[in-house]
Amino acid sequence: MTLHLVLCLCVYMFAQGAQGNIDDYECVDIYKQPAFQHPLLKNHKIQETFNLDGNIERNNKYSTQEHCPKRTVAILRQGNESQSVHLNSAEYLGQHFATIETMQDETIYRGAKAEISLHDLKLENNQYSKSQIWLENGPASQLNSIQVGWAVHLRLYGDSVTRLTIYWTGDGYQKTGCYNMQCPGFVITSQKFIIGNVFWGSSIYGQISLTIDIEVYQDPISGNWILKIFDEVIGYWPKELFTYLNEGASLVRYGGNTYLSPDGISPPMGNRHFPVADFKKTAHFKNIVVRNSSYERVYLEDGKIRCYADSYSCYRVTYWGYLNSSEVAFSFGGPGGNCGV
Repeated sequence: MTLHLVLCLCVYMFAQGAQGNIDDYECVDIYKQPAFQHPLLKNHKIQETFNLDGNIERNNKYSTQEHCPKRTVAILRQGNESQSVHLNSAEYLGQHFATIETMQDETIYRGAKAEISLHDLKLENNQYSKSQIWLENGPASQLNSIQVGWAVHLRLYGDSVTRLTIYWTGDGYQKTGCYNMQCPGFVITSQKFIIGNVFWGSSIYGQISLTIDIEVYQDPISGNWILKIFDEVIGYWPKELFTYLNEGASLVRYGGNTYLSPDGISPPMGNRHFPVADFKKTAHFKNIVVRNSSYERVYLEDGKIRCYADSYSCYRVTYWGYLNSSEVAFSFGGPGGNCGV
């Protein structure tokens, strides 16, 4: 199967998932979405044009399937029990990681992009399992962090299905930040139902690899942090939310993150299997690039990254570097289990 066919399958899967979604969402006026309840965004004017690789383009240029009327956006309705989910900081006990990340050597990044393989996982109790991109800057107590990818998150969603999930914090997970649209912050500009949406399909072990193409980058004109899914802008995090990220990201991280259940058992990560070279049999990130301080897309430099896995018996990561078939790539994941805290 060619890369082009895999990408087409992914677009179709994502669009069909939105159309047939069992979730309840509502279309709200674009200026009445949660973001505008933030005190720093009361007078914020929505950005409608975006600098895409040197070209100024209007949002929704690539849109073919809309789920809300013009000048409205789709918001997922969720129960109140998920409002206080903050188990996201690296210091929170019970988390595990299998990632690659840039060295903190004063290099500044203006964005990150990758194709992330999609997988179904069955979790229980309070567990979550994520595959995502992080962009961060600042000291731990005031950390600015943007996180985007897919997650199976029982406490957040009340189910065990794979969904597009975003997160942000502007003060080290203390008083600011949340998942998706559960607090004022992220500005949705797309009329599609995307944030929190279910993926109706996943990779099939040994047969097919389905991926989603995600990019987060800082607009060089507005300073806002833009979220693109495939070739469409979904929305952005306004620069007003951040302090340190306004100067760019000092760290970019790619990979998996899990959280254990009350009985101490950590869930599977990726596709449940340890990483191997065959992308049809492993969870992976491929076509990985960052944006440098000049906002240009460049490959990660092998000498400027490190691999990190904190529980080798449960999760592993293997960095492949540049491959002709997938450019810069790595594999990760594992079965979980009794992985410690």
